[in-house]
Amino acid sequence: MAEFIKGMDISTLLEEEACGARYFDHGEERDLLQILKSYGTNYVRLRLWNHPYSDDGTPYGAGTNDLDKTIIMAKRALELDMGFLLDIHYSDFWADPGKQVVPKAWKDYNKEELERAVFEFTKEVLEKLLESGAAPTMVQVGNELTNGLLWPTGKKPAYDTIACYISAGIRGVRAVDKNVPIMIHLDNGGNNELYREWFGEFTKREKDFQVIGLSYYPFWHGTLDELEFNMRDMAKRYHRELIVAEVSMGFTMESYAEYEKLAPDQRKGMATKPGLVEKLQYPMTRAGQADFMQDVMGRIASVPGGRGFFYWEPGWIPVPGCGWANDAALAYTKEAGPGGNEWANQALFDFDGNALPALKTIRDFSA
Repeated sequence: MAEFIKGMDISTLLEEEACGARYFDHGEERDLLQILKSYGTNYVRLRLWNHPYSDDGTPYGAGTNDLDKTIIMAKRALELDMGFLLDIHYSDFWADPGKQVVPKAWKDYNKEELERAVFEFTKEVLEKLLESGAAPTMVQVGNELTNGLLWPTGKKPAYDTIACYISAGIRGVRAVDKNVPIMIHLDNGGNNELYREWFGEFTKREKDFQVIGLSYYPFWHGTLDELEFNMRDMAKRYHRELIVAEVSMGFTMESYAEYEKLAPDQRKGMATKPGLVEKLQYPMTRAGQADFMQDVMGRIASVPGGRGFFYWEPGWIPVPGCGWANDAALAYTKEAGPGGNEWANQALFDFDGNALPALKTIRDFSA
């Protein structure tokens, strides 16, 4: 049986370190990856943006996850004998169900040109990773593809075009590596109707993927029962492995404004809102976070083909200068600011960088 994946998305790590983040375990300062490794982490997930810089070269922030940074972080993880899931967004910045912005270099391309660009970009990325000694252990083609990718041409319900672009990415992977597992990832892991429709349409057009990835955030994506039901149904229907590719849970509702050192109108605030918090099955406390992870891991392991999880951004603690977007990035996505850290109360380290009890829960879990 394959090892249960206890993965972490550490995509902001280099920026966190550059901004002064420090991490501690039982009072001892250590490298984040070393701490995670000691708590059972056996995989990392790293997002890749095409060109996360403005035309004048201003980095977009939130990790500014270009290929060079991905290679650096991947090699650090691989040197610790961790697996590496490459998460290709096919955008210059965040791609999710609310935005799938075409990379600036591709903005005037038609459908055929976009298909070719996806193939060539994917192939080139895999070749460079291989040449650098940072070949991925698994590849995610697209990020949270619930509403498609490369909008507007690849926007749901244009399933023919969506599949065309994803298949181009798959072909790009296969041009370099015939055997690496490929993940197709949606958000809203508790929504079975969504998954049945999406994968029902996609599998009519493409078969070459080995893993169904799901995002599950309890304050947005339904109950744990709904997540487990959906995973069991997907396993039965499509006979693929299943991984919760993004998951998190809060450990506090206390403000971390003093750590960010931003004016009130520059702070993003927390991802969760009080009305949603009241509906959670576990309290947003240190113990609640640990209990939630115990429950999630048990449910994943109980599903046929349930391979594991990736905790999203466990080390994104509040330090000045490391937010989710800056003005240059917002100009690209055409979103409103502010762009501070909205994730610090979801991390696996407290605001001062101390390891939280949920890490011990993760370490001690046996599938």
